[in-house]
Amino acid sequence: MLMLLLLAPALAVVVVLLLVPLSWLAWQSIYHDGFTLENYRRIATEPVYWSTFAQTFRISFIVTIVTLLLGYPVAYAASAAPKRWSLIILAMVILPFWTSVLVRAYAWLILLQRTGIINSSLQSLGLIDSPVQLVNNEFGTIVATVHILLPFMVLPLYAAMQKIPGELVMAGASLGGSPSHVFYRVFLPLSLPGVIAGVVLVFVLSLGFYITPELLGGGRIFMISNLVSRNVELYNQWGAASSISVVLLFCVFVIFWAASRVIPVERLMGMR
Repeated sequence: MLMLLLLAPALAVVVVLLLVPLSWLAWQSIYHDGFTLENYRRIATEPVYWSTFAQTFRISFIVTIVTLLLGYPVAYAASAAPKRWSLIILAMVILPFWTSVLVRAYAWLILLQRTGIINSSLQSLGLIDSPVQLVNNEFGTIVATVHILLPFMVLPLYAAMQKIPGELVMAGASLGGSPSHVFYRVFLPLSLPGVIAGVVLVFVLSLGFYITPELLGGGRIFMISNLVSRNVELYNQWGAASSISVVLLFCVFVIFWAASRVIPVERLMGMR
């Protein structure tokens, strides 16, 4: 009874701020002057929905791969460095959190525009003859999104790497393994839970990005969040927007379910 009383405030917050809005969202997607599945039929049959979902998942996949390739060495350096340098590396990773996402997106818009620093520098070095289109396309959207989400990849990786006993790496080296062999056979498998956690976190966050594709996509990059916004702001189609949100939410649940099934297997492979 005491435990239930202690949990009551948290349960009330979850019900009011999560379960009630989600229930309202699901109800709105299937009710309009009566029960209807028209909104879901449109998602299944109209090409614009398929292309939007495909573009969103493609961009999220690319962003996830790039952040993993960039974040793994940073996390490895932070975990292997002395305490002082480790704190400095992590501070540099976390520092962007102090700046608004909107400000960071605008900063990339200024850097990547035709008259921006990057194009000007490339022209002054003679690498290009005319400005390259770096914004108002998929490239600019991916660059800014990677910058914003990189800390969400580094931190889970660092947390997993910190738990790897250094004695195992030393034992592998003492048995004659080269540094690369020890890394691929010992360190990398043990860090896979952090890899999976970072990949899932970055991928799911990428699916819901709105400001970055809106600013750096220039109206040419249409992600799911932009589609939801258009349905509400331009067409006042709350049912259509709700159905898109429900489908996206279902996809996120499937991703989390798959990750929860994979992580224990990977931990066993990593000989925890």
